[in-house]
Amino acid sequence: MKIVAITDIHGAYANVSGIIKRESPDVVVIGGDLTTVGTIKEAEEAIGEIRPLVGDVFCVAGNMDLPAHDDLFVRLGVSINARGIVTGDVGFFGVSAAPFSPLHTPYELPEEEIALRIRAGYDQVRSARVKIFVPHAPPYGTKVDIIHSGVHVGSTAVRDFIEDASPDVVICGHIHEARGEDTIGRTKIINCGPASSGCYGLIIVSGNISIAGKRC
Repeated sequence: MKIVAITDIHGAYANVSGIIKRESPDVVVIGGDLTTVGTIKEAEEAIGEIRPLVGDVFCVAGNMDLPAHDDLFVRLGVSINARGIVTGDVGFFGVSAAPFSPLHTPYELPEEEIALRIRAGYDQVRSARVKIFVPHAPPYGTKVDIIHSGVHVGSTAVRDFIEDASPDVVICGHIHEARGEDTIGRTKIINCGPASSGCYGLIIVSGNISIAGKRC
């Protein structure tokens, strides 16, 4: 299975279409910030442009999306916020939004709620051979949650879950400047970087799992 992982699109939908056409993946995972405080109509049209290009699309909302986007993604059948979907032998599950921050962005949640949503999704895929976890926010205290000042700003709930359940792969974004890869135990983590700048992740699942960050 070839998976294109895209986060922090912020309205750059032409970039997404170009990436998908270049890579011809089986699955596209959108790890949040499809829009920048975009309308429901904008988000719906964006998903409508992406879906004909690929077999499966799975999506969570980011902190710069709206909480109402989650309802839209459920209606469109692409949501993995507090949900799990298994395709083949791969289970995808995730959590929208980001932890509370001084920026007071449109979609922030307490860590306790993030933890509850993660578990709800995980319970639906725990029997899958490969488990791919998609939080918008990166795990706290890693290479992929550091802002320019050097401070870690990721989610403690996301990190706690990874340490407990050891999913195979974590796809995250949110912190644009922390694009890169890290590990927690056996879990491989990729912050894809902003698709608005042409960045994305490529994940190949066969007997093994390979991950690479890409820039157009």
